[in-house]
Amino acid sequence: MSRTLPLASFTSISSKISTWSGTLAASPRFSLLFFSSQPRLSLFSSTPISHYVKNLPAILAMDSSKAGTVKELPVGLDEATEEEYASQSKLLQEFTNISSIDKAWVFKSESGICSQAMFLISQPNLLANKKRKFMLSTSISKESNNTVNFQWAPFPVEMTGVSITVPSPSGSKLLVIRNPENESPTQFEIWSSSRLEKEFRIPQSTHGSVYADGWFEGISWNSDESLIAYVAEEPSPCKPSFDCQGYKQGAAKDKECMSWKGQGDWEEEWGECYAGKRQPALFVINLNSGEVHAVKGIAKSLSVGQVVWAPPVESIDQYLVFVGWSADPRKLGIKYCYNRPCALYAVKVPLYKSEAAQSDLKSMEELTVVNLTQSISSAFFPQFSPDGKFIVFLSAKASVDSGVHSATDSLHRIDWPTDGKLCSSTKIIDVIPVVNCAEDGQFPGLYCSSFLSKPWLSDGCTMILSSYWRSCQVILSVNVLSGEVLRISTADSGFSWNVLTLDGDNIIAVCSSPIDVPQIKYGCLVDKVTNTTAWHWLNVSSPIFKCSEKVTSLLSHLQFGITQIPVKDVSDCLTKGAAKSFEAIFVSSKVNNAPDPLTVVLHGGPHSVSLSSFSKSLAFLSSLGFSLLIVNYRGSLGFGEEALQSLPGKIGSQDVDDVLTAIDHVIEKGLVNPSKITVLGGSHGGFLTTHLIGQAPDKFVAAAARNPVCNLSSMVATTDIPDWCYVESYGSKGKTIFTEAPSAEHLTHFYSKSPILHISKVKAPTIFLLGAQDLRVPVSGGLQYARALKERGVETKIILFPNDIHAIERPQSDFESFLNIGVWFKKYCK
Repeated sequence: MSRTLPLASFTSISSKISTWSGTLAASPRFSLLFFSSQPRLSLFSSTPISHYVKNLPAILAMDSSKAGTVKELPVGLDEATEEEYASQSKLLQEFTNISSIDKAWVFKSESGICSQAMFLISQPNLLANKKRKFMLSTSISKESNNTVNFQWAPFPVEMTGVSITVPSPSGSKLLVIRNPENESPTQFEIWSSSRLEKEFRIPQSTHGSVYADGWFEGISWNSDESLIAYVAEEPSPCKPSFDCQGYKQGAAKDKECMSWKGQGDWEEEWGECYAGKRQPALFVINLNSGEVHAVKGIAKSLSVGQVVWAPPVESIDQYLVFVGWSADPRKLGIKYCYNRPCALYAVKVPLYKSEAAQSDLKSMEELTVVNLTQSISSAFFPQFSPDGKFIVFLSAKASVDSGVHSATDSLHRIDWPTDGKLCSSTKIIDVIPVVNCAEDGQFPGLYCSSFLSKPWLSDGCTMILSSYWRSCQVILSVNVLSGEVLRISTADSGFSWNVLTLDGDNIIAVCSSPIDVPQIKYGCLVDKVTNTTAWHWLNVSSPIFKCSEKVTSLLSHLQFGITQIPVKDVSDCLTKGAAKSFEAIFVSSKVNNAPDPLTVVLHGGPHSVSLSSFSKSLAFLSSLGFSLLIVNYRGSLGFGEEALQSLPGKIGSQDVDDVLTAIDHVIEKGLVNPSKITVLGGSHGGFLTTHLIGQAPDKFVAAAARNPVCNLSSMVATTDIPDWCYVESYGSKGKTIFTEAPSAEHLTHFYSKSPILHISKVKAPTIFLLGAQDLRVPVSGGLQYARALKERGVETKIILFPNDIHAIERPQSDFESFLNIGVWFKKYCK
């Protein structure tokens, strides 16, 4: 039987409980106690109520503890998406772990029967937030049955702290450069096959870091391997010093107590990727003595790079050939911008022969510098022929002359004087001219981002290089005497190819596709009876691109093709090339019972190209169940100069129409679900993304924009490439009217070309991935657009990476970027 209490007693207890409850319920942490669906007090309980009164503080504390363990979710996540976030992150990790090859070298063995090769490999290190680099070696032997055998070393060797590795011409030595951190010296190491032979430490007072950026970068051994020419940051300039009595006359470089250094004059930099980098300058190190000499006589206004030693001439001082970029009238952003005028220069370096029959330096006084390419507006990547009789170089004159940041390249040749007497009126011979409009299936023009250090076949006049060919990267052989160009990688698969290095007259390359991880290929030159030249490509088993069984399985269920997209309205085309079809790469599931959601992928530039090669981030999105439509709209590289030049002046209209035409093309074929289309792009691809969700608001269910161009009228005042805003908005007229002080008319025109013009129509939930250190498309533009979307009630998510620049390519940032894109798209495509 339940014990009963007098009504008065119950009322008294009840009032106390009520008082406690009123006090505690004011705190959200404790309010659940008295509004729980499971009653804590019951008049019909066999437990005396005095027990609850006596133990109420403990009960409250216990409930407080339970309430305190309520799951706290990370910023930006809710319970519905956290599981998706965890699942996708595991899958993305599987793709991230796949390695890539940065460089490769081949060395002939002493017997001459087989070759030795070294591969410099990189893999993202997410925990350290940088790329882990390591070297893997292999022995190459050709078998009698027309096969090739690669005997790989059992393990790679990590290259910790290494900035650059460059083998000597003979292959007997290896230069290893370790760039400094903070104020420490630059370290030069010379390795032989068995040991470290020499080590030099070069203080900051001599020069700063050696350039290792792939553009200004230049390191060249001379022929007898006693001297190395290279490009490094010039030493820090003297700055004014102050102490308690004011300015100290005679600026000092070293730090002193009781004083401080002023800032001095602001020094202009080369924009994106070069923030904090000092002027690139030319140096030579003597490997006998360790002495370092700055090459004198080069104008202060000239930034130098890509240095190479000229072939030696008996009893004549040797020349260095380098590329120079003028800073007059100012330095504009140079990364990815080939429209900066540049020329080849030569400087005579005074040498004498030491007793060891090696070259030593005489006094490096003011030297005479000769401009070798005065008659052409662009010249870079100088490369001497094996016999030293001529030098070839690439030119971006089409880009410089038109003002677009990248365009169709041309290849040229200069005959090198055997008597060592140079003049500035040297004749420039055209090898491959700019191709304006190619016939279907024919060579569309040269689009080459680099040369091999040794690109020559044994005939001494045939170069092997990689180039874009519409939506593919291909391998070309170029006879620099006759101008004959041959596509030597296979053309029937739609794969992209990239040459790594040469093994005599054989080629080591990689090929891949959007659904196939890279594979090493070995190309053998075959002379047929018909006197035509053909190449036979052998598969090479390699441990480098190993991936998990899960990734292999997911990729095996995908297929891809390159689709021709006819231009919607050819009446607007001013040239034949502009009227030709463009392309889109379509990736989808092999088993497609119902069309998958579609992600439209748009490259930046706009004068860039999406290649049919493997991309870990895009393969990740494919594996989530999205079909991909990767559009190479008109204006992309690889399609001829007329198609490329059709876009400037028409951004925000022609490129937008091309993307919508490509989307409609796959919808009409029933390949995608038209109610589940997302769009993704960065830079100019972000410009297109935000234009599309404004101009076609009902077409897209979600969008992702990485550092997007959203408002040209504000960007022109803050970007490192304000000339880009003029050329792309006005066309050819833009180069001539470019000014650092835009008029009101200019700003109005820029606004009319910008995505922000259409922001009132946007409906698609949009995620923004922004790099706070972006100098190319400053973060303020993306934040302005995102805030304006929020203001209009559009669902918006912003992820800001505080230490990233335009590319958002630091491992952790790239990982988090695509993870959030995957989760965002999945959320709106359920």
